[in-house]
Amino acid sequence: MSDYVHSLFDQLNTYAQSDFYPFHMPGHKRNVFAETVSPESIDITEITGFDDLHHPEGILKEAQERMAEVFGAKKSFFLVNGSTAGILAAICACTKKGGRILMARNCHKSVYHAALLQELAIDYLYPDVTEYGIAGSILPEMVSQKLSEAKTLEVPYQAIVITSPTYDGIVSDITAIADIAHAYHIPLIVDEAHGAHFGFSDGFPKKAHTLGADIVIESIHKTLPALTQSAALHIADSPYINEARIKQYLSIFQTSSPSYILMAGLDQCTQLLQARSSELFSSFEKKLTAFYEKAASLKNISVLYADDVSIFQKDPSKILISADKLDITGGELFAILRDNYHLEFEMASLHYVTALTSVMDTQEGFDRLIHALEEIDQMAFADSKDIISNSNTTSTTPGFFLHIIQNQKMPIPLYEATSLPYEATSHNVAPGKICADFIIPYPPGIPLLVPGEQITEEHMEQLSQYLREGITVYGIL
Repeated sequence: MSDYVHSLFDQLNTYAQSDFYPFHMPGHKRNVFAETVSPESIDITEITGFDDLHHPEGILKEAQERMAEVFGAKKSFFLVNGSTAGILAAICACTKKGGRILMARNCHKSVYHAALLQELAIDYLYPDVTEYGIAGSILPEMVSQKLSEAKTLEVPYQAIVITSPTYDGIVSDITAIADIAHAYHIPLIVDEAHGAHFGFSDGFPKKAHTLGADIVIESIHKTLPALTQSAALHIADSPYINEARIKQYLSIFQTSSPSYILMAGLDQCTQLLQARSSELFSSFEKKLTAFYEKAASLKNISVLYADDVSIFQKDPSKILISADKLDITGGELFAILRDNYHLEFEMASLHYVTALTSVMDTQEGFDRLIHALEEIDQMAFADSKDIISNSNTTSTTPGFFLHIIQNQKMPIPLYEATSLPYEATSHNVAPGKICADFIIPYPPGIPLLVPGEQITEEHMEQLSQYLREGITVYGIL
């Protein structure tokens, strides 16, 4: 691994030949599932016979109709700019400039970007934070209360946006939330980026657009065999959305030169599911069940389950693993698994690591994971600290700067905050000031601070902790 040349292509090739196992996206897990050719040989533009994504009438129209049938939607649209493009298009299509939305505070940054573009007033739904810092489900009673209170608002809500499942696999009660939204004649938009595999087996939750959600965005590449950046926007048969506006905004937020490689991959994935979903998901469920059964016997390693009252349902394909009993943080466990066992995880939080699994994971991968956890589980405290010392972790608290709005002491709307003069200030004196930038731990891309919000001591303590653990944070200097 130390012999990488300074070329991205060569580095990718070298990594592909290594024994590192991917417990992270994309969902194809670097396994070939269909006949392949060199990317260059099928990299074309809109030539005769290959249709146009922005005005599909032939082969792309048929491919998207096939996806809608397989994924259970009224209509499906290929996204080659990731779920981000779909989220931007959905929110812009359902709101007017200067309108208002009700959204979960733990939404992806793209939801905030859409609100910024539309200059929307934002009201938040706050999930309970469970043990280990995991955000729970959005509860229907939260939504009902907010909509009831909204009767006094001068500008009414134009859409509700939630994330289900979350990055941790936490699912909300979509049916109940959709019923509440529709009682107020408001569309429900669900960011289901991490749930593209839903609905193909009874072992997983159903897809949100089959439960009442009006627009659902899925990152096909995250949990299904498709290339990175491949996603889809699904719409239900709903009186609360305007299909023409969806198409209009998709043409704005998607490239005018869509990749035929990505679109072909989306269609291949659809056809694979059409032909073999029962077989693939049956095998996948057996691997997961066997893993959880073996993990239950671990004494010092905890595989986190959905046993909190604020969690409606959990996606079992997202495996959250904590070594808190060994006094090993999430960042330290991440480094141990990577450096000592060559297991590459999706992310590390302060208390746990996240393994993303899919139908393309092999039995060998699951065997290597449980073997590593069993070895770590048997370590004494001193041994665990010895192995940590050989990993890439940091214990010092780094100083950092962030942008604040000049001469502003009170919180202001997001769309106003981004246009005001700002300056850099040290984290030591930032509390009480107004943030001028998005401060985003990544992954998963959920803002800790949004422009216009007031910075607190707790924010700075949390950011310092993230940096000590080696977690990447966008927006700090």
